[in-house]
Amino acid sequence: MATVILFIVIFGIVVISHEFGHFLLAKANGIHVVEFSVGMGPSLFSFQKGDTRYAIKLFPFGGACMFEGEDGLNTEEGEPGEGSFLKANVWSRIATVVAGPLFNFILAFIIALVMVNMILIRDPVATEVLEDGAAMEAGLEDGDRIVSLDGEKVYLYEELLLFTQIYSGGEVKVGYERDGHLDYTMLTPKYDESSGRYMLGISNADFVELKGLDGLRYAWYEIRYNVMTTYKSLKLLVTGRVSREQVSGPVGIASMVGETYENTKEYGWQNVLVNMMNFTLMLSVNLGVLNLLPLPALDGGRLVFLLIEVVRGKPVPPDKEGMVHFIGLMFFMVLMVFLLFNDISKIIMR
Repeated sequence: MATVILFIVIFGIVVISHEFGHFLLAKANGIHVVEFSVGMGPSLFSFQKGDTRYAIKLFPFGGACMFEGEDGLNTEEGEPGEGSFLKANVWSRIATVVAGPLFNFILAFIIALVMVNMILIRDPVATEVLEDGAAMEAGLEDGDRIVSLDGEKVYLYEELLLFTQIYSGGEVKVGYERDGHLDYTMLTPKYDESSGRYMLGISNADFVELKGLDGLRYAWYEIRYNVMTTYKSLKLLVTGRVSREQVSGPVGIASMVGETYENTKEYGWQNVLVNMMNFTLMLSVNLGVLNLLPLPALDGGRLVFLLIEVVRGKPVPPDKEGMVHFIGLMFFMVLMVFLLFNDISKIIMR
């Protein structure tokens, strides 16, 4: 029961944040919101307030903020009404569409700001260069601060771990600071049989003591880290480097939430809270990034049509755009069913 409750609360917070962004900007731009709903499927509970219906639906996956005129919703033949999405100017519509992902990032930043004051943060400093490791062979020494890997900036020790998890071979150009001076070396991570992954050959046991405005900076680093994790995971998925067993849908995420709760509850409520906040941060960033992808039915897909309208000076016919988004929606429904069965099969096979 705790797993179900935690999952619904986490998903609810992430989805409400996203849809509230759309809702707020729509209202500010005079766009009629027909329905604001959390979940999918048939309504469990709904009520009408003003000209908007608010609903909680059966399946706790996703949500919707439906506008008049969007994909032909609530429109009659002829000119769209004053509160129609189609009637608003193009920049108002762009702002309304972007607001959903933007509010996910705002939520994630607020959570990160609280979290960095509750967790132990490590800078990417080699407090110990391991004997016979890749770092030692590359000339790195205790106290060196890693600032880049193959030209990509590094701000957290966790980013070094992420790099080794997705490392695909070859030499790595490492930028590091020693005694205030920047230098570079080439390093080839070594495969460690015991951990089953590649290692840089450094460890870190020093934790950052936050002072002044450090919390804002490290909250930004946490958001950046989660964005990069999402982006790189998508890249691995597209290039076929992620197996079916490594992909999870809502049921799989709920299972992970439950396992994390069971593994951390003995250490106290603060430990549980931090882990649940981390899940919420991760999912909020994921939802923000994924919705900005230029795919039909997603916010990014709608932005493509709006930007085409900006360039050509007139909108794409609504019926044609609506058909593209409908096809995209059907694809994502099929994907959701696949993820559902994939999650269930993984649970059964344990």
